[in-house]
Amino acid sequence: MRNAAFAVLALSSSALAEPVTIVALGDSLTAGYGLADQSQGFVPVLEGWLKAKGHEVAVQNAGVSGDTTAGGLARVGWALGPEADGLIVTLGGNDLLRGIDPASSKANLDGILKEAAARKLPVLLVAMKAPGNFGPEYKATFDAMYGELSAQYGTLLAEDFFAGLRAAGADPADPASLAAFMQPDGLHPNPEGVKLIVEGLGPQVEALLAVVQAGSGQNP
Repeated sequence: MRNAAFAVLALSSSALAEPVTIVALGDSLTAGYGLADQSQGFVPVLEGWLKAKGHEVAVQNAGVSGDTTAGGLARVGWALGPEADGLIVTLGGNDLLRGIDPASSKANLDGILKEAAARKLPVLLVAMKAPGNFGPEYKATFDAMYGELSAQYGTLLAEDFFAGLRAAGADPADPASLAAFMQPDGLHPNPEGVKLIVEGLGPQVEALLAVVQAGSGQNP
């Protein structure tokens, strides 16, 4: 009996030690576009940041360069494998570049969150901020959709993917202030920019992990 009890305890400890698997669904910002060393991309750096904080976690890179919210919706079903415990959604940047109607973008994000809800997966929805060149009405509508969807589905919300850059004094609307943190295209972060972005988003991903672990009975 004693040996059986030890075996059960060992199996329980092993189960608790299994890493939480988070899928990062996004575009080139998630995929690590333009970086010579892919280990310096958003997903590997985020995983390393979380592990340095003591979290047993695996972050899967489901970023596809050029993807719009429509592309994310088209592939979310197979991007979320059976091992997925939680989801980070970072989409909308390419919708902005193409001037896509925010109503269409919102409908696509709604579909993604609906899929996650059907699988009972906690979600961190990461917002993008529209520039002013499409007019104030477009910007207001686009910027508001993330908060509206987060409230509707009860997700966690990161209000700005580039919050870490802003905290360092850079403004995505001011190319000169971004120069030290961006690749020459002015759209994608360089390794230093990635680090700052992860530092800005990291605590909110930790909050996602806490929700996952609370739901599974694990200790945060």
